[in-house]
Amino acid sequence: MTTSPVPAGVGRFPVDTNGVVAFAQELVRIRSVHEPARGYSEAEAASLVAAKMREFGWEPEMTEVAPGRPNVVAVVEGGGGPGPTLMFEGHTDVVTEGCRADWTVDPYGGEVHDGRLYGRGAADMKAGVAAMLYAVAALRAAGPFPGRIKVCALADEEGMMLGAKHFAASPTAADVDSAIVCEPEEGEICLAAKGAIRLRVEFTGTMAHGAMPQHARNPVPAVGSLFTALARYEEELTRQHGTHEHLGRIHVTPTVVHGGDPDQVNVIPAHATAYLDVRTIPAVDHATLISRVRELAAEVAADRALGADVTVVDDRPAVEVAPDAPVVAALAGAHEAVTGEPPRYGGVPGATDGTILARDARIPNVVYGPGGKWIAHQANEFVAVSDIVRFAHVYAEAAHRFLCHSTGAGR
Repeated sequence: MTTSPVPAGVGRFPVDTNGVVAFAQELVRIRSVHEPARGYSEAEAASLVAAKMREFGWEPEMTEVAPGRPNVVAVVEGGGGPGPTLMFEGHTDVVTEGCRADWTVDPYGGEVHDGRLYGRGAADMKAGVAAMLYAVAALRAAGPFPGRIKVCALADEEGMMLGAKHFAASPTAADVDSAIVCEPEEGEICLAAKGAIRLRVEFTGTMAHGAMPQHARNPVPAVGSLFTALARYEEELTRQHGTHEHLGRIHVTPTVVHGGDPDQVNVIPAHATAYLDVRTIPAVDHATLISRVRELAAEVAADRALGADVTVVDDRPAVEVAPDAPVVAALAGAHEAVTGEPPRYGGVPGATDGTILARDARIPNVVYGPGGKWIAHQANEFVAVSDIVRFAHVYAEAAHRFLCHSTGAGR
């Protein structure tokens, strides 16, 4: 197969325009929030994805990575002889809709208004899941291609990324040469993603009556002192490592504070706990950063005769792919061919499943998908219907270019 010019805005592969939008709507109508106590999980959305794969003639495998939380993976052989393996990846879970009073539409209605599909997960990332499925179906319908595509809808991206971790550890990941992660990035080809370290810091003192603080060792003020020290450390890290072209600066952010159990205003608690959300760039050594946070917590605790303990809740590295990697070149060429616009490069402010694929399976990946980068997790989340269709065309074109003109090198 050869690459021929594509008129701007028009894909050359037969994407089912109505079908891809309707399927995105179906996915949005499923409340795939992980709330097992209320009977909600990714299972229904995963089943819908698997059914669509079977409709396309594929043979999906569903594997539970946790109770009620299945990964769905289909291997689509090109029928055109040997070639590289490309992976398209998306996730089926969504975050909670939050307070429904903040929404002007039903968060699970899958409604289209003024060219926008609204609902929780519309952008993050059910539009991307729909687009990647319909793109691969269009490419396969156009005729044989070398190699194969693995279409993966994984569980728990919004939590501990159990789906990506399970996939990366499985034999199915072993032959993947590169991946396109279909998260909403506003048309940017994201070459890098920030690292994420979640830390729990617990100070331990002595409980006492609020009227007699002299009998207590109060851990609560220690939390404030630690936050002040961490702000200084954040500035030190920025001076040391600078600002990344696509990811910006490093952030050390306190997010949760607990003091007292039960919360009682006339009791000085024995314990105070703070959680930190640390976002890094590739130059930062995580082990060194974690060690420094431990030192700062110990110094604060020693000043107040307290105990201090720092626990690593999760540790995800910052990752990036080379700008000249085959998957980047294929996607950049496809973007320009379909949209008529030169590619824009950027970075992911948070971690994605691509972080785990790179860390655990050494799969080079790029993040690129329909929807605004900043709309995820907000009330009235939406994606432009035209984006869903356009990105399906770009995905099909990118897969063709990667499989037909790439050696797959880059692992």
